[in-house]
Amino acid sequence: MKAYRDQYATLFNDGEDVVLLSISADPAEAQASWAKDEGFPFTFLSDPGGHVGRLYGALSRSGRTNNRNLFVVAPGGTIAYRQIPFREVDPTAYSELEEAVDAIAVSRDHEAEEG
Repeated sequence: MKAYRDQYATLFNDGEDVVLLSISADPAEAQASWAKDEGFPFTFLSDPGGHVGRLYGALSRSGRTNNRNLFVVAPGGTIAYRQIPFREVDPTAYSELEEAVDAIAVSRDHEAEEG
């Protein structure tokens, strides 16, 4: 998560037309405290029952945590890119993520020009 914070401007266009949501099974209070302490510029959501994790196939085998999966969802709601599992220690994973976010922005801009 710190890599997301540190690369937020580059990876997520500094939040312009991009919403980053981090979803985990951790309690909301713990996530809010951590997010505040670390200065994360994005939203954390709590999924203590694992409902979202189950829907996206991210729930661990134990059913108590979510795996580190990454999904980029296009404005229409479709999953435009996925990385399962997310390779957080691999620098190319961040390059691929940036390319996926940029591709959606280019596609959205192209649609706006045509519309």
